[in-house]
Amino acid sequence: MEVKIQLESDARRLELFGPGDSHLRYLRDALKVKVSARNGTVLISGEPVAVRTAEDLIDRMQRRLIQRRKLTDDDVDELYSQTTHHIEKGNSDVIEVYAHKGVIEPFTKGQLTYLKMMRKNDLTFCIGPAGTGKTYLAVAMAVSMLKKKQIRKIVLARPAVEAGERLGFLPGDLQAKVNPYLRPLFDGLEDMMAFSQMQKFMDLDIIEVIPLAFMRGRTLNEAIVICDEAQNTSRSQMLMFLTRLGRGSKMIVTGDITQTDLEPGKKNGLTEAIDILKEIPGIGFVSLDKCDIVRHKLVHRIVGAYDEKKQSQTDPPR
Repeated sequence: MEVKIQLESDARRLELFGPGDSHLRYLRDALKVKVSARNGTVLISGEPVAVRTAEDLIDRMQRRLIQRRKLTDDDVDELYSQTTHHIEKGNSDVIEVYAHKGVIEPFTKGQLTYLKMMRKNDLTFCIGPAGTGKTYLAVAMAVSMLKKKQIRKIVLARPAVEAGERLGFLPGDLQAKVNPYLRPLFDGLEDMMAFSQMQKFMDLDIIEVIPLAFMRGRTLNEAIVICDEAQNTSRSQMLMFLTRLGRGSKMIVTGDITQTDLEPGKKNGLTEAIDILKEIPGIGFVSLDKCDIVRHKLVHRIVGAYDEKKQSQTDPPR
């Protein structure tokens, strides 16, 4: 099969094709198609499915270039993930943030379902392995709602449980000791707004990034409240968190039930909450898997390898 694609902006084809045509080589190597370009036209040939996928990917690349005025290797990698997972999105399926990139998009069907579930429900649970965007999309939703003045406050919380290390000996005050736990939440925020703006919002208590224990006794109205790494909560901590929900607020609870840092044999609050609340209307449940991983390709392979090892250890001998 062979198709010709007329470029929307011949003047920006160098940016579209990448340095030394690196983006076109990416298409060729990833999809096993032949790609050539001449006079504002791209010619693609190969197996029908691969050609149609390449055609879709080039269309997404052109739209990304027009939208953001640049196209990086990471952009092409992300758009390839979208294309191969056959994500069809409308204008309502992006999350508007303050950052220069303007919008954040779901890259897989699972992430698209997660996005729609957060918009539909006042309480959403999302579980999945590392790299599936559980926390990132939740923070993006919070920042977007703040930008649109749909809420007045963002609260991001995590249980302060060590991942196999003891951090209590670290120097500094309480904030310095808990910062290592909260760093992933700061990273997400910094990707969605300028640091000065984030700092201003934090100084005004419009954004709070806190250990989960600091939420006891509070009622949060007109806020979006996120509990990250919820697989490390106890039953009482999870109940405490869920009962903070106030008027005009949303809650998002995320976690990876395969990576709990609780003591062996101790049941985590996330798994129990999902089991107890699964029949209640107005609560959304999303389960992402390794197909939704959008970090470096190696993360996908690492998770798959660990899953295979776990499966081989649990399979009964023949």
